[in-house]
Amino acid sequence: MHTLWYITVKLKELVFCQLGKRSRPQKKAVWIDCGVHAREWIGPAFCQWFVKEAISSYQYDSVMTRLLDQLNFYVMPVFNVDGYRFSWTTDRFWRKTRSKNHKFHCRGVDANRNWKVKWCDEGASSHPCDDTYCGPYPESEPEVKAVAKFLRKHKKRIKAYISIHAYAQMLLYPYSYKYEIKSYSQNAVTALYSAYGVRYRYGPASTTLYVSSGSSIDWAYRNGIPYAFAFELRDTGYFGFLLPESLINPTCTETMRAVKAIASAFVSLLYPVS
Repeated sequence: MHTLWYITVKLKELVFCQLGKRSRPQKKAVWIDCGVHAREWIGPAFCQWFVKEAISSYQYDSVMTRLLDQLNFYVMPVFNVDGYRFSWTTDRFWRKTRSKNHKFHCRGVDANRNWKVKWCDEGASSHPCDDTYCGPYPESEPEVKAVAKFLRKHKKRIKAYISIHAYAQMLLYPYSYKYEIKSYSQNAVTALYSAYGVRYRYGPASTTLYVSSGSSIDWAYRNGIPYAFAFELRDTGYFGFLLPESLINPTCTETMRAVKAIASAFVSLLYPVS
């Protein structure tokens, strides 16, 4: 009888799920977070979708079964809880966290510019009222600090980091990368395309999307997590952040294929089949 291990863990006020077969204690792991930017609602939808599909397809889907047997997945459905809640109740297009600034009336920090890697350099703003405000210092935001602390503590086991964003239809990886990351990305966008024929571009974030500093994928890569990716999900601008309900299912379905392709390549590297 196979037992799938599913637990919910709290970091401060943040919640993540741990998925995997209960076996050896030092299994390698994949971290997935969603909802870093509050207005990107398709992100939290995907993380919840991933957890549901992983649990329901275990033992029925051979690929997912192998992944959960060989790896643990840490899935954080909503990274920026306060900002996400604010985007539902008050400002649909809110991006940042909701931390207070004592010198300005503007609230919040861009949680993807607050990591301790090239902090507040090109592509980030030092002004608290800007959407890309980097914060008063690295890891000033409790959300970033809590996740960074967890990733540092478990970096011997967490070998892949995936952050889900929107929108642009891209798969991005860090400024300095190994050939395998490019290969994994190519396989992932091919798998994604196979679902509904939706095309994604892939490449280094700085040249494929735009230059940014203090990002989570650069931080993860710099801190010893060798496989770091950021997805920018549907679409390319027609709906933008207001992706209609009818596109949630197909977007999550195709993204699931891409994430499984990345994780499968990672498993094959760790446990090659002779």
